[in-house]
Amino acid sequence: MGNHSDGSPNHSGTVATAGQNAVEKFQDPGLPPHRLRLADTDPRAAKRAERQVAILFGISVIGTVIFLVSYFAIDLHTDGSIATIRTQNLLLGLGTAFAMLGIGTGIVHWAKALMPDHEVSEERHAIRTEEDRQAAVRIVDDIVEETGIKRRPLIRNTLLGAVALAPLPALAVFGDLGPRPDDKLAHTMWAPQDGKLKRLTRDPDGTPIKASDVTIGSAFHVIPEGLNELPEGKLSAKAKAVVLLMRLNPEDLTISKGRETWNYNGIVAYSKICTHVGCPVALYEQQTHHLLCPCHQSTFDLTKECKVIFGPASRPLPQLPISVDAEGYLVATSDFKEPVGPSYWERDEHERLINS
Repeated sequence: MGNHSDGSPNHSGTVATAGQNAVEKFQDPGLPPHRLRLADTDPRAAKRAERQVAILFGISVIGTVIFLVSYFAIDLHTDGSIATIRTQNLLLGLGTAFAMLGIGTGIVHWAKALMPDHEVSEERHAIRTEEDRQAAVRIVDDIVEETGIKRRPLIRNTLLGAVALAPLPALAVFGDLGPRPDDKLAHTMWAPQDGKLKRLTRDPDGTPIKASDVTIGSAFHVIPEGLNELPEGKLSAKAKAVVLLMRLNPEDLTISKGRETWNYNGIVAYSKICTHVGCPVALYEQQTHHLLCPCHQSTFDLTKECKVIFGPASRPLPQLPISVDAEGYLVATSDFKEPVGPSYWERDEHERLINS
């Protein structure tokens, strides 16, 4: 009655149980039979594989040369058109790709086609300092011998050339970063110049703004007076100094100690540069008085000195102290009291320098 071959507990041979003659451990199956490759039995195939590896290393060298030529030969200062920039970027990308892929695929092909591929196993033994050192030296010597680099000068020379040239693109890019910024990130164009306060002007035409022009609920994109007249570096200066100007009911503002004179009749100005990664904070919700960064949804409460209420930003937006001049135009009474934008290595040090 019943077929116990389906693995039911009634069948005594289904599983190994205590007291039975069960095997206590798996037997070592040993290494599989070694299969020779074509390059192991045919000298012509080995020579052909050697040439292929050398060609791949040569492609790496050519890629590095393409990068360097396009980097130095194409002068963006003379011709900075979009087409020229795209051409240079294309050549730089292709050069880097060929340089890295040539080395990588060459080494992989070398290992798979020419280096010994036999498997070796050995028993673990106790550690002995001097013997281990000698064994390590022998292992290194064996590795060098197995690579065949001594008896394959074509591969050795092309590899050395590819490896020697590969870091040059990185050095060129690092050299193009320019001089250290020092404390330039801590200052903007809002600082008074020769004792004269900078007026707040509309972006992009540079028209000065009167306090009477700013109504409750309105928002202005603002740049410092004189920015449009800069002979060079206009975009860099604007990237640090651009500001959002808004007017609220003064009763809605929560003002901390020391900032009582930073607004004028409810008119406040804050940096437009998000403190997360530097995106422009360009969305203003009039009903909630929230400023929103569209990149990663960091949200700042305008009524609480732009405190972060949502998102990845870790700092409030820096506030620009403002007032009015004798003609009723809005002016910045000083530069920002802290560096604008996202965090960087020396930000805290620069903030102490500004407030010292």
